[in-house]
Amino acid sequence: MSISNITVFMTSVLTLIGIPGLESVQCWIGIPFCAMYLFALIGNSVLLIIIISERSLHEPMYIFLGMLGVTDIVLGTSIVPKMLGIFWFHVPEIYFDSCLLQMGLIHMFECIESGILLAMAMDRYVAICYPLRHGAIFTHQLVTQIGAVVTLRAAILATPSLVLIKCRFQFYHTTIISHSYCEHMAIVKLAAENVQVNKIYGLFVAFAVAGFDLTFITLSYIQIFITVFRLPQKEARWKAFNTCIAHICVFLQLYFLAFFSFFTHRFGAHIPPYIHILFSSLYLLVPPFLNPLVYGAKTKQIRIHVVKMLCS
Repeated sequence: MSISNITVFMTSVLTLIGIPGLESVQCWIGIPFCAMYLFALIGNSVLLIIIISERSLHEPMYIFLGMLGVTDIVLGTSIVPKMLGIFWFHVPEIYFDSCLLQMGLIHMFECIESGILLAMAMDRYVAICYPLRHGAIFTHQLVTQIGAVVTLRAAILATPSLVLIKCRFQFYHTTIISHSYCEHMAIVKLAAENVQVNKIYGLFVAFAVAGFDLTFITLSYIQIFITVFRLPQKEARWKAFNTCIAHICVFLQLYFLAFFSFFTHRFGAHIPPYIHILFSSLYLLVPPFLNPLVYGAKTKQIRIHVVKMLCS
């Protein structure tokens, strides 16, 4: 394959330009991004401390919530410090291997987050549809196994993306990434070689993870709603439904932002780049920011312990 004279050999340093078209206001955009990150960091850390310290919360639902908190902290920490370095301190350079590490962490923990939401939906399904068998089915051993499988699945799916970029590409059109973080397709588009395999694998992972998890989450909630609406007492229906509201809110906002970001990046040629980059950044920042708020406000046990911690 012939390589154009304007291409460059694989360099050790790449340049992230932030949000194309909004360079003049990036310093202001960094303020809400920083605020969301700090709140996510503090909120999820408080949730983790409460769940670990309170033995009454050592139940599957709260253990999964703790896993979600760890995932949110890692996701936010993997992108926000570098993003603020670009916005506030004009440090756009990033080592190629560090960029791949950031990309790998983002995709791996996105996949883990989706898997945890599926596990939480299955937990609610068993708790509401088969309440007498919930304790026997969702043992601590099963919860540990689910966590291990979700993490292993994410590692297996994320690793080939890194290998395909690292091993296949030697020549690049440019070393400038038109993004605020190292996103998979943004890196692939730099290559001066055939990127079809990378695009196909990226689509496969997106549809495999989202398709599988979304299908079973939806089926779980259909069964939950059928069971809830069959309950004879209105109070019992509301109580059962109330245990699922927080999870439904988190599930809807995560997948709405995910699908918007995914489709605008691949099929939204007429959408300005800064719109896509803003939404893809919010997709990684909003769930970690909202999760402590949603679960803290809608989960009575969490709310009680937060108040107790603040009072003490």
